[in-house]
Order: sequence, then C-alpha cells, then structure tokens
Amino acid sequence: MHDHQMHADGGSGWQTPLVAAGVIALAVAYLAVVVRARHRTGDRPGARTQTFARAAAFLTGCALIGVALLPPVAPFAHHDFRGHMIQHLLLGMYAPLALVLGAPMTALLRALPPVHARKVTAVLRSRPAELLAHPVTALLLSAGSVAVVYGTPVYNAAAERPVLHWLLHLHLLLAGYLFAWVIAGPDPGPSRPGVPARLVVLGAAIALHASISQLMYGGFLIDVDAPIAQVRGGAELMYYGGDIAELLLAAALVATWHPARRLARRGPEATARPAGV
Repeated sequence: MHDHQMHADGGSGWQTPLVAAGVIALAVAYLAVVVRARHRTGDRPGARTQTFARAAAFLTGCALIGVALLPPVAPFAHHDFRGHMIQHLLLGMYAPLALVLGAPMTALLRALPPVHARKVTAVLRSRPAELLAHPVTALLLSAGSVAVVYGTPVYNAAAERPVLHWLLHLHLLLAGYLFAWVIAGPDPGPSRPGVPARLVVLGAAIALHASISQLMYGGFLIDVDAPIAQVRGGAELMYYGGDIAELLLAAALVATWHPARRLARRGPEATARPAGV
C-alpha cells in the first residue's frame, strides 16, 4: 500500500502550489460574485448579516478543501489509509456542506442581469437537472459510490494512478456537494420532496455509511490494500466522522427549511431572483 500510494503522488511537489492556487481562486471568484450581487441589488434589512454568514460558510468550505489536499494531510494520505479517510470525510462531507451553505448559485443569480438569470433558472428547472437533483440520485452518487470505491478495486487503482487519484477526489467533492444541496441547500433548484422525504433519504445515507464502515472494520466485502490497523482506523473515522457530518447536514436541513418554503410560495420570479444574499 505504501508503494502504491507514493506512486500516485508521483514523488513531486507540483500538487501543493496548484491546489493552493485553485482553492484561492475559488474563494476569490465567490467573493467577486457576492460583491457584484450587492452592488446590483443594494442592502436590505438583514441582508448584510446573511451575506457575511454565507460567505463565512463558503470560505470555510474552501479552507477544508485545502486542509484535505495540502500538507500535512495529503502526504499522510499517500502512505496511510487513515489519512485517505480524513481526506474522504473532508472532501465528501464537510467541505461540500459548508460550500452549499454559502449559497453560491443564489449569489450568482443576483449578480447576473435578469435575462441571464432567467436562462440559468431555466437550466435549473430542466428535466435533466430534476433527475440529477432527485434525492435518490444524489444518494446513489454520494453514499452509494462509497460501496463501489471500497468494495471493488477502484480504491487500489486510484492509489496507483495519479489521474484516477484526482478524479476520485473530484467525485467525492461533487457528489458530496450534490447531496448536501439536494438535502439542505438554500440555493434554488428543481422542485424537491418535502422535508420528511429528505430526512428519510438522509437516514438511508446514515445507515449506508454505518454499514460500510462496520464491514470495513470487520474486513468483509472490502477491497482495500492496506494493513489491518490502518483499515480499522479508517473505518472508525468513517463511522464517527460520518455521523457528525450527517448530523450537521440534518441541522442545516432544519435551519433552511422555512426560507425554502417561503421561496417556493413566492413563485417563479423569486426563483430567478432569490432573496437574501
């Protein structure tokens, strides 16, 4: 395992400045959109506090991506499965939730001219977007893919091949973002099932993560080429770290529930020009 993962790293240091630049660029782009949105729409009662809170959430998400992909976590992950699991939790669960709570799509819609905002809204309401944003689809792409990664040779292949290694990171981040957005995102999107249905899907994700971590700890149906102590340590991190992340997601669902309902009642124009960035 040690040799395979070091091979994935390539033995070079180009990843560190590139990742750092990417994270900084993401944060700067978000802040630029937020500033433009405020210039276009001005201040409203409570808007400044909400904007600050959302910006803080998004920047926290960017920081968590950096923690996952930069030293000391990244080098640790290249030779220890427990380090990989830390990356998995940060990229697949914690960073996506923070990014989603930053409501980047809402900021973008408010920053765009109305004609362009309506075009983006039309995409968000399209049939493909509706299928992608269905809670079951998001569940399969996020929690469901965990079973594929660790129950098949996918993880070991990614450890040996740099391209697969980075594609796995990207998948974890995007699938985690999709799931957090579908369950509790304040951004506009296709019509969603009610809160009880989303809580059921979240409960299924919790059960699936718990089952996979228990199988991993026991060494059943898991294909991870690593020492037993590392695999068990990774399983414990998945079990307890996943529980905390999913509890935070449940709290976010409750916190964003009522604003989402008000937005739906206000009709199409509210979706094209969401309130409160």
